[in-house]
Amino acid sequence: MILNIPLAWLQLARQKIRFLVALAGIAFVAVLMFMQIGFQDALYDSATQLHKNLEGDLFLISAQYKSLTSNQSFDRSSLYQLLSFPSIESVSPLYVQFAKFKNPNNGLKYPVYVLGFDPVRTVFKLANIQENIDRIRIPNIILFDRDSRPEFGGIAKDFEQGKTVKVEIYSYSGFVGYKVKIGGLFKLGPSFGVDGNLIVSYSTFLRIFQDRSVQKIDIGLIKLKPNANPEKVLADLSINLPNDVKLITKKDFIALEKSYWSLRTPIGFVFNLMVLMGFVVGVIVVYQILYSNISNHLTEYATLKAMGFKNKYLLSVVFKQALILASLGYVPGFIISIGLYDISKNATKLPVIMSSDKAILVLISATLMCLTSAFLSTNKLRKVDPADIF
Repeated sequence: MILNIPLAWLQLARQKIRFLVALAGIAFVAVLMFMQIGFQDALYDSATQLHKNLEGDLFLISAQYKSLTSNQSFDRSSLYQLLSFPSIESVSPLYVQFAKFKNPNNGLKYPVYVLGFDPVRTVFKLANIQENIDRIRIPNIILFDRDSRPEFGGIAKDFEQGKTVKVEIYSYSGFVGYKVKIGGLFKLGPSFGVDGNLIVSYSTFLRIFQDRSVQKIDIGLIKLKPNANPEKVLADLSINLPNDVKLITKKDFIALEKSYWSLRTPIGFVFNLMVLMGFVVGVIVVYQILYSNISNHLTEYATLKAMGFKNKYLLSVVFKQALILASLGYVPGFIISIGLYDISKNATKLPVIMSSDKAILVLISATLMCLTSAFLSTNKLRKVDPADIF
């Protein structure tokens, strides 16, 4: 009678308040895991959002590259020399650097990430870039990220209302602000390292950062000709590159950024630790629930054992209870997490998004958590002797 669930269900549901409290505890643990995994994925997704939206098959970066928010420039001649290879269709330099953005409403300055490129062609897959590319060819005209955090002021709202929006941008080495005009909006969003983004022409970029040389770029975007094999081209080109740069595919470029945030920053370690701690807390909570339930029904288990039921059957009852708790506790945890994801996304502008992968991962984790607790809590049941009870 391994598949006979009623006994497991009746024991759990006999004390309705205790049962509901148990489900609430498991739902809380499920929410905890959902939020930890959600913010962890938001960390990686937001950190690689720009990488995913760059037009390029291969990328040239400094050999000292750590992450997108750490400046590691190299000579752009290393990029342009690649044009001599027949498999290369085009190359584009990208300049990136932090500046200080002066909020026009309160005068406070906040760090903003500035992306400069040659607007002869777009290097971004972002919406609204192509339609605004002619505007930023004009000096001192910039594009503002409408998903930037609110501390930059109501820039997007004012622009959409048809107002002329002018702002000042300061380089970290300068004391005089550089005045620019908002010429359009785009949508990229912040990350754990970036609060807001601006897109400018490289000529405007060099006016903002007067200590930067046009020869020093941060990322080289390489577009291959149709039917070219990126892996083969990568191997062929890498042989001829100077030692201060390296060439990688987009997939490896994204993986490199994820690895930095996961392994080389405290926040990546904290998120990994918290996911593990959430699982451990869940095991402890469910263990207490099941152990208490076994203790309360020890006489019934002893009676069944005296009637000839084997330990295998008694243990199956406990494991079925664990599965019932996991499935019923997961449902409210999932529903609550959807709402919390929306609140978190609106408050932080980070991509905290529910997905089928997260839903399945937490369901599997909750099930394993409950089964682990069931295994740990059955030690007393294995040793129960009807003679001792009666």
